[in-house]
Amino acid sequence: MSAPLFDARQVRRAFSRSASGYDAVAQLQRLAEARLMESLDYLDDPALARQPPQRVLDLGCGTGHASALLQQRWPKAEILSLDLALPMLRQARAAAKPASRWLPNPFARAPVQVCADARQLPLADGSVDVVFSNLCLQWVEDLESVLNGFRRVLKPQGLLLFSTFGPETLWELRGAFAQADAAPHVSPFVDTAGIGDALINAGFFQPVVDRDEETTVYPDLPALMHELRALGATNALAGRRATLTGRGRFAAAAAAYEAHRFDAGLPATWEIISAMAWAPEPGAPIREGGADLVAVPVARIPIRRRG
Repeated sequence: MSAPLFDARQVRRAFSRSASGYDAVAQLQRLAEARLMESLDYLDDPALARQPPQRVLDLGCGTGHASALLQQRWPKAEILSLDLALPMLRQARAAAKPASRWLPNPFARAPVQVCADARQLPLADGSVDVVFSNLCLQWVEDLESVLNGFRRVLKPQGLLLFSTFGPETLWELRGAFAQADAAPHVSPFVDTAGIGDALINAGFFQPVVDRDEETTVYPDLPALMHELRALGATNALAGRRATLTGRGRFAAAAAAYEAHRFDAGLPATWEIISAMAWAPEPGAPIREGGADLVAVPVARIPIRRRG
């Protein structure tokens, strides 16, 4: 068994610490979220004659911003807000309370918070109509395995819609630290081809993968690092340096980053990959490792008795 790429405990700690201030710095996350929400308009197209979803999973919900929008879109649906970090879910629960305590709507539904790991979804097979995930799966090292879990919980012809970061993300930061330190500082990310292959291997059909690139600007490297910490996007690689980076290494990385400076400041590139795919028809075999696994009920296995 290969060593894990990410330290899951560090991921949980980082996002737990960032929960209270996350929304103040999540502009890029809101942009990616808005693009995913636009894709959901397809489900509401009257020409498709689809029933509104009954259960929607917002995976990696963070402070619950997308969950609230999903509940507004489908007021009668059960929205499951799932996150690894319990403090994030506390923020989501507080945000989900009625705006007026004096005139609450007793019939209005609110998202249900679930603290769990995306790699081990505590949901029944075929129990979810839509899986929605915004900028969460970059923290998953075995994407295909997680996609298999999504397919397991999705109903036949259910929708999977997610965004994640691509390999061009923070290439400036990765290069600057590479000149100052041999230890890794920026996570590797799966490209569009890898995401498409993982969807096919997991048995999804009609996958559509899009790519967008955004650039944010900072006065200096400490400002960028401060925002990453506020977002919970710290170095969670299992192979990260066990000690602090140190002033010398950080100063060397900052000096290397200065090569990218332009009039507005220091740029940081974000490659955002969005994907949409559909769970297969009823009876389709589960795929693992690129192979179809066929389940045959014991009652249907013919038994030949000897005379």
